[in-house]
Amino acid sequence: MLFGPPPVTVRAVDREALPAALGVGEYRLAVMNAPRRLRLAVAPLLACAALTVVSCAGRAVDPPTARRALAQPVVASPLASSGGAVPLAPNGAVPPSPPAECRGAARDAAEWSCTQQQRFAAARAYISRHVSGQGYVGVVFTDRQTGHTWRFGPTQHEGWTASTIKLAIATDLLRRHRGGQLTLSAADRHDMATMLNFSDEQASDRLWAKFGGEDMLARFRSEYGMVGLHFVPGFTTRTYWGFVKCTTDDLAALASYVFTRLHAADQAYLVSALRGVAPNQQWGIWAAGATQRPGNKDGWSYETDSYGKHWVTNTVGFAGPEERYLIAVMYQVAPSGTLDAGVHTVSDVVALLFGAPIPAPVTVPAPDG
Repeated sequence: MLFGPPPVTVRAVDREALPAALGVGEYRLAVMNAPRRLRLAVAPLLACAALTVVSCAGRAVDPPTARRALAQPVVASPLASSGGAVPLAPNGAVPPSPPAECRGAARDAAEWSCTQQQRFAAARAYISRHVSGQGYVGVVFTDRQTGHTWRFGPTQHEGWTASTIKLAIATDLLRRHRGGQLTLSAADRHDMATMLNFSDEQASDRLWAKFGGEDMLARFRSEYGMVGLHFVPGFTTRTYWGFVKCTTDDLAALASYVFTRLHAADQAYLVSALRGVAPNQQWGIWAAGATQRPGNKDGWSYETDSYGKHWVTNTVGFAGPEERYLIAVMYQVAPSGTLDAGVHTVSDVVALLFGAPIPAPVTVPAPDG
């Protein structure tokens, strides 16, 4: 098998070292005195420049243009050397390759800007450095404007919802009230507001006792796309919102329902409520930064699994202009981890997704979630 010369970057002539009026014949002389590999690389450009009336693309070319062409680096295209087609820009030029740091997976490259790809890479690297062993972090990031979604980690791993399920409870109550299937009293609405604002446990219990149960969980699965959600028996004698597991994809599906199918007035209510959360929930998606106008429902709790007792720090909500981005992050912290570390990890991941500095300036809640 015959192989051509390896790709080489060459500069035919240093423009600064030659007189401005140097002609094509003089360029030819300069090039002929160059090494053979340089001559091979520059020959096509020289031939094109020599045809001063018609260019290689069929257009008139003046000598200064030819000189500029000869003075540019000539780089063998990786696509061309491998036999692949080189896509052309509208003007017939070969578009520049993206920077190495933006050559991610084909799907990422097609769907996300270079800047966002770099942010994804930073978030991946951060998680790889800070999460190990029996810690599980899943991230789902959706651009509502383009419809594209980026996932990282075990987004199908079943983990404790903690208080993020309260967003599902509120969504269900609002939808059913609007549909005439139930009536929310002033007291019920107050409980819903405090449940969302500072994750009030007593308010959540009252709403669950009045409206909740297995039927509500079934609606979470069938109506809101939370197909992996389920009650975990063994802790209480009756189905209870506080012992439920779901996946990161389930939380992402809930957020999507709020912004695609919930009545506009109810959606606006939830957006306002999540943007105005109390300090104990000013972490997670909150770390996107004030300019992104984030809103979130956070969840934190100390739970038990087969591998031991551990903290849970989750966040679900939105950020960006007109709530453009929907984010869900679930972190089942390893048994050796702490609430503080869990809160900062989830928050820093979100900050990196939005190009915000880390460590993110967030509030770590009291261990009462």
